[in-house]
Amino acid sequence: MDPILVWPAVVISSLAIVAATAVLVARFALRNTESEHRAAVLAAVADIVHAVRGKR
Repeated sequence: MDPILVWPAVVISSLAIVAATAVLVARFALRNTESEHRAAVLAAVADIVHAVRGKR
């Protein structure tokens, strides 16, 4: 395969994997969570996703 075509495929694939992981983590974290705690849970999930991506 041409390297010029591989890099966009890798970038798009990695973004899709990170997005899917974030959605799954949020769904698992919010399961059986009281409504008053959901904002804190989502903030913690966002911190985890940022840490995994290396943004913090």
